[in-house]
Amino acid sequence: MASLQVEIASFSNAGNNGLSVFKDKLLILSNNYNHSVILDSNQYTHIPHQEYELLAGFGAKSILTSNNFSDLETLHKKKTWLFGFLSYDLKNQLEDLKSENFDKLEFPGLSFFEPEVLVKIKDGICTLEGDSSAAFLSELRNVQIEFSLALKPINIQSRISKEKYIKQVLQLLNHIQLGDIFEVNFCQEYFAEKVELDPVSVYHSLKKISKTPFASYLKFGDKYCLCASPERFIKKKSTEVISQPIKGTIKRGFSEQLDEELKTTLLNNKKEISENIMIVDLVRNDFSKIAAKGSVEVEELLGIYTFPQVHQMISTVKCEVELELSSIDIIKSCFPMGSMTGAPKVRAMKLIEQYESTKRSLYSGAIGYIDPLGDFDFNVVIRSLLYNSKNNYLSFSVGGAITHGSTPELEYQESLLKAKAIFEVLGN
Repeated sequence: MASLQVEIASFSNAGNNGLSVFKDKLLILSNNYNHSVILDSNQYTHIPHQEYELLAGFGAKSILTSNNFSDLETLHKKKTWLFGFLSYDLKNQLEDLKSENFDKLEFPGLSFFEPEVLVKIKDGICTLEGDSSAAFLSELRNVQIEFSLALKPINIQSRISKEKYIKQVLQLLNHIQLGDIFEVNFCQEYFAEKVELDPVSVYHSLKKISKTPFASYLKFGDKYCLCASPERFIKKKSTEVISQPIKGTIKRGFSEQLDEELKTTLLNNKKEISENIMIVDLVRNDFSKIAAKGSVEVEELLGIYTFPQVHQMISTVKCEVELELSSIDIIKSCFPMGSMTGAPKVRAMKLIEQYESTKRSLYSGAIGYIDPLGDFDFNVVIRSLLYNSKNNYLSFSVGGAITHGSTPELEYQESLLKAKAIFEVLGN
């Protein structure tokens, strides 16, 4: 496979550094491909276990679309780079579950492609790989940077009313009081129909407002995900596997002093701490299915990390696995991520199906890569716009963990806080 290094500084122009211009051109060039994925850490170097500054795949040598993990296992045996996604409803293959709620996004269970061109930025060095990498670079240099600044008015609707949301939360709290579950992640969908938009421009605007360490732009034919996720689902590097669940959210302050006060408030919030620790325990339990004996440990508990709109409480759990263990089996053992289900996991997912009004689709799923050695990294698809350009349906969902300490009104307000950047991008 052909490979060449790119001097990112050579993309600099008046008022913009080379990296910014390079990323903009890369995003615009993705329009030329039916399949493309851009994974961008946005230079969050303080997030533990970051490896690539940017990783992207363009064009498809081969494509897998399936509802079965075993098909992904077969494709992975080719030992090539793979980019793609796992939809939340793959849960139905792993457990005795079903998904019968409304769905107009129509994402498949999983889809992956082997890229024609691979773009890597690591340790400040940019590399292009692929037989057409030289032609790709030439085309990239000729890209004219132009994004649509104005959107046509979009009529965003909530799938359920505030009153129904609060009623559903009260019913879930009753399940908790009865000991049916300890915690459940309850979400609601916002949507718009007959929407025509330029996904590249909308994603560019979203990134300007909400830069996050696990951002991703995904295009699979007529289906798009514009993702500003702050959360990693699972990563494997050699024999080490890590997960970094987020539970615990508070808004940003209008001053440095207020910001610090809010971070302290979050760190001392018993409800948020309880949420986080419950999911850490769930991740530890998932890891116990694959880990070498005695290797599961919590590397960081209740770390506070700052993002453009919110402060978040993040814990890091890791373990060691046998080198021979299949990468797909590792992913399956932890999917879907506990931060988006609740505990106990299976019972929480049954209640999610019962009380939510729409199929989650790619929301609460994962986007990422698997490399030829079997190492991988996947985010959690939250703070994301999902778009089906064939039927012009636009959707984004938000939610949070319901525990015994939850107040329905406050849970509703927290969900709106998480959607703030998306509402702003869409002009609402």
